[in-house]
Amino acid sequence: MPARKAPRQALVGVAAERFRQAQQELQGLDYFLKGTVLKRMMKCGHPQCGCHRDPAQRHGPYFEWTYKVNGKTVNVKLSPQAAPLYLAATKQNRKLKAVLARMERLSRTALARLAKQAENTD
Repeated sequence: MPARKAPRQALVGVAAERFRQAQQELQGLDYFLKGTVLKRMMKCGHPQCGCHRDPAQRHGPYFEWTYKVNGKTVNVKLSPQAAPLYLAATKQNRKLKAVLARMERLSRTALARLAKQAENTD
């Protein structure tokens, strides 16, 4: 029976090490926001303007940060200077979600192995 415990402990150890690596990745994250940053080119209200005839002549770019609150979409206009900051924050949010999902998978694997190990020691 001791021969079987060693490989399991090693497997749990690998999952634990990967979990610690993911924790370090979390520490490296910067500010984050949910949502999306959009770059829009718009038509104006003057029917004679060239923007109505040619999409290449539309006005802009105009930037918006879009996110949901209680099922409703919220749009926030951004200055051209603020747009890169918000874009970086939305990318950090996607990275955060990916790291958390990986940590959950590692936790599930490690806990299943620990539970099986505990059953075998009884």
